[in-house]
Amino acid sequence: MSVPTRDAWGQPIGPALPDWKAPEVPPRRALRGGFCEVVPLDPHRHGPELFRAFAADEDTRRWTYLPYGPFADEAAFRAWCQASASSTDPLFFAIIDVRGCAVGVASYLRITPAHGVIEVGHLNFSSQLQKRPAATEALFLLMQNAFDLGYRRYEWKCDSLNQPSRSAALRLGLSFEGVFRQAITYKGRSRDTAWYAAIDSDWPQLERAYRSWLAPENFTLDGSQRTQLSKLTAPLLVRQG
Repeated sequence: MSVPTRDAWGQPIGPALPDWKAPEVPPRRALRGGFCEVVPLDPHRHGPELFRAFAADEDTRRWTYLPYGPFADEAAFRAWCQASASSTDPLFFAIIDVRGCAVGVASYLRITPAHGVIEVGHLNFSSQLQKRPAATEALFLLMQNAFDLGYRRYEWKCDSLNQPSRSAALRLGLSFEGVFRQAITYKGRSRDTAWYAAIDSDWPQLERAYRSWLAPENFTLDGSQRTQLSKLTAPLLVRQG
């Protein structure tokens, strides 16, 4: 935690940032890794592939904690995809696997360059992406890009009842910061929101943890991980919850 300084009246104030400059808004560009690519969402190219990937799931539980969906048919999903692709905040991306197929969606949102704060959200990973190295790498690429651009704070928020999302945030090295009660409403119900974040001083160690986990030698011939990412990130968490 930053050590406060004192103003002329002896009041504690935050540390000065004489050399910090507000980052740019994230550009629409591809982020490339070894297991996947994270590319700007294109409704014409990615829409049909995403619809098929999501439709292949046995149930619609993936939509429970999202403010939209499930969609009645491909036309309805296409309309959502078109609107999402034209948005600048949230800024949507498709996640492309090694076959070149769109298998998931992610976005930056609440992009606030003036304060150096950015959030990741609207995460929707099909069964073809879940629990695969590509899923983790996609989130690594988005976090890496944000800090490389100069953002100071990277946020993750979710319904406090969404335990898989909360567990994922901790696994990724984002520290728990509390719950905002009755923060929003969606789908006709109230939501308490759990907050997680990493800041720029966390990033060097987090990046090393990610790179260690993503290294080829961390995986067996059948694709199983030798070391869990959570084992590498848990010591870096400021707080769990």
